[in-house]
Amino acid sequence: MPHLYAIAIGSNRPHGRHGRPPQVVLAAIAELDRCFDLFDASPLLLNPASGGAGRDFANAVALLESPLDPPAMLAALKAMEREFGRRPGRRWGPRVLDLDLLLWSGGNWHSPNLTIPHAALSKRDFMLRPLATVAPACRVRGHLTPRHLLHRLARPAPRG
Repeated sequence: MPHLYAIAIGSNRPHGRHGRPPQVVLAAIAELDRCFDLFDASPLLLNPASGGAGRDFANAVALLESPLDPPAMLAALKAMEREFGRRPGRRWGPRVLDLDLLLWSGGNWHSPNLTIPHAALSKRDFMLRPLATVAPACRVRGHLTPRHLLHRLARPAPRG
């Protein structure tokens, strides 16, 4: 039986064939559709880079079905990143394509190389906003949905 996955897609470097980051994200969505059963994809989100990534990012989230288990799906996503020209580099650096497993229909997954839900999902607006457009009622953590978590991010920090 296939699993449903939520995949974060990001780019902040141009690609020789696909073009600027928004076109790279659209090409990645097309490739995910070719390789898996694409269920839905969010609109593109353009946002400032965080950390030392430099250029601004284009981001989206795709929902897809696959019979692969999470480690096999992670391996397939990493292979796709390499096909798009991603090379090992510094953490938080610029990248042609970044694919992250956010959620899957099997619930929580913990292994040395993979944690689902994505460990930083509840803190990353650029993951939550696109996720909320394609899966607004999914449970990210306990009873919390992407909309709940976005609301929490938007609240001002308490003064202390």
